[in-house]
Amino acid sequence: MKPLIALTAFAMALALPALAQDTNLKQVPPPYTPPTSGEAIYTAYCASCHGVKGLGDGPVVPHLKTPPPNLITLAQRNQGQFPQVAVSESIVGESLHRSHGTSGMPVWGPIFRSIDGRSEGATKIRVHNLIEYLKSLQVK
Repeated sequence: MKPLIALTAFAMALALPALAQDTNLKQVPPPYTPPTSGEAIYTAYCASCHGVKGLGDGPVVPHLKTPPPNLITLAQRNQGQFPQVAVSESIVGESLHRSHGTSGMPVWGPIFRSIDGRSEGATKIRVHNLIEYLKSLQVK
């Protein structure tokens, strides 16, 4: 009987922290997207904040402290040049911008690495294809 009590106590000790968390916030693993599809990556990870068309009007915007930027004007706001290095750094977390440096907006580098089994190569392909998709959204 003692092993059953010990096992039950151990299980409860593991469960209590989860039960103590806000029940309105559920931890959901990130969905898998193929690293070769920038559009699928954008839709799965970015559109909820930045909007389907990249206008910064995603469905979670009313719940954010800082509204996300309009992504279709990145080049326009950078003298006509798409800021590829800055965008890459924001995505993977090499530079912390206001929106990407808070717990409200995840830094995607570690998440992409976990999805890709810690493969740095697959993560780089994923980031590259996401950036290529963002380039395609730029206003002319």
